This record gives sequence, C-alpha cells and structure tokens, in this order.
Amino acid sequence: MTAVLTRPSTVDARPARRRVPRRWRHRLTVLSFMAPALVGIAVFFVYPLFAAIYFSFTRFDLLTVPQWVGFRNYVYLFAHDTLAHEAAWNTLWFVLILVPARMVGALLTAMLLTSLKRGGGFFRTVFYLPALAPPVAATIAFVFLFNPATGPVNGVLSWFGVDGPLWFDSPEWAKPSLVLLGTWAVGDLMVIFLAALLDVPKPLYEAASLDGASAWQRFRFVTLPSLSPVLLFAAVTGVIQTLQYFTQAAVAASVASGTATTGGGISSTFGYPEQSTLTYPLHLYVEGFRYYDMGYANALAVMLFVVAFAVTLLLLRRFRAFAGGGR
Repeated sequence: MTAVLTRPSTVDARPARRRVPRRWRHRLTVLSFMAPALVGIAVFFVYPLFAAIYFSFTRFDLLTVPQWVGFRNYVYLFAHDTLAHEAAWNTLWFVLILVPARMVGALLTAMLLTSLKRGGGFFRTVFYLPALAPPVAATIAFVFLFNPATGPVNGVLSWFGVDGPLWFDSPEWAKPSLVLLGTWAVGDLMVIFLAALLDVPKPLYEAASLDGASAWQRFRFVTLPSLSPVLLFAAVTGVIQTLQYFTQAAVAASVASGTATTGGGISSTFGYPEQSTLTYPLHLYVEGFRYYDMGYANALAVMLFVVAFAVTLLLLRRFRAFAGGGR
C-alpha cells in the first residue's frame, strides 16, 4: 500500500479572518479623518438644501407654522411674477456679458504681463490691487466717478467734445457700468491666468514657430488648449458668482438713487433705474426679507440652484469636447 502524503497548506485561515476587521478599521480611520468635512457638508449644505426644497412647497413667514401649498409658489413664479422674469433676464445678461468680459480682460492682462521685459512685478501688483478693494467701497467710488453731473469721467469726455451718458442713472447704461466695474477688478482671475500662461511649455511655441505658425495660430492651437482647465474653472466659477450677483447691484442702485442705506425702507431702491439692475438674488432677497414670504423665496432659491447646476454640467460637457478636439 502506497502512502499518500498531502502537503500541508501554507495559507492560514486565521489571517484571512482578520482581514475583514482590518479592512473595516482602515475604513473607519479614513472616515474619522473625513468626518469634519462630512459634518460641515451635511450641516451647511445638505440640510439647508432639503429644507429649502421643503419650504418651497409651503407658505411660510418665519412666525407661523408652514402651510403646505404644493406647487403654487412655482406656478406663481413661472406664470405670474413678471418682476422675477425681468430679474432673471438681467441676471442672464450679466452672465452672458460680464463673465466673458472678465475672462477676456484677465487673459489679455496676463498675456501683457508675460510679455514685459522689465517692471513685471510692479505692474502685476498694480493690476492686482483693484481686486483687493472691498466690493461696497469700489462700487461707491465707481458711482461717484461716473456721476453724470459731477463725475470726472464725463468731465474728461467733455474735453474731447463727447457728451457722456448718464451711466448708473440710465436704464440703458446701468448694466454696462456694472460690467466696467467688474472688468476693472479682474486681478484675482488675472493671477490664475498668469500662472497658467507661465506653465505652458516653451518647446510647444518653438515647434509652432518652426512650422510657420502665426501669432494667432500659436494662441489658438497652443495657448488655448493648454489653458483649457483654467478656462473651465474661470467659466464655472464666474457663472456661479454672477448668478448670485448681489452686492454691487444693490449698492450701485442705492447710491445712484440718492439713498445710500436701506434702513427704514429695506430694498426700496433695488433695481434703480427702472429695474434695470434688479438681479435674481436681489428679487429673492426682497421677497424673503421685505415681504417675509419665505416659502416663495425658497422656491426662487431652489430654481437658482437648479439653473446653476444645469449650467455647470453644460459647461463641463462643452469644455470636455473642446479639450478633446471636438470629439
């Protein structure tokens, strides 16, 4: 009879049983490090979002118990609130004009600074300083500078025989005046573009020059593709910030109308002149804190979130196609 020898297994079952607790310990360790951020997101984002969605279906004034009204707030928003439609159009105008103007201005300024041979540090500081100005102070200063009667801007234009417009006092010029204010303070965006331009590999420009590419072709086929992630970041953040455009429009309307404070008559000057500067967040603020219609204000806020989320997804898809060469 032949004895059959079986080789003992070198794999111990006990370590295998220990892998599960070890894996869970690792996960708990990771979660413990993530806990502060997760708690902050839950408390300051998730809970307010779901609370806003709930209150948007109610009639609520902060004093009485919310009353469920279903979709009445949304029906009123889309079918009857003409002021909200005008505010939405003004906000869309700012998104379409102000965001590209800031991006183009910041990119041109950054390209100018990269081409300087001397004094680059000095001019970088000069162009960045406006971004450090507080928005309220900068807006007040701009309103006084562009005052149609006593402002120095129209005074300088008169030297050349140009009759200056009414600027912040004109429904046609109020929004372009705010765009000028926004493009003046592009230092924060300029710094980002400047860092991205300095990071573009020099051999790419040299190879393009050897192939006979013009300055425009080098910009189109070398600079822009290299800056595509930064352009995406600037576009997304710019759109989100402009959809929440509030401070500059509120201060400009208050100062230009001669009422530099909203105390005692809250938001009575928002939209001056003739609702041309009434943005969507301003209208939301009026509904919530002047008329205490918090249910309807939450409906406005939910729609603002939905639009911002949809625009962000659209920009991500379009920039992905641009970076991929249109594929």
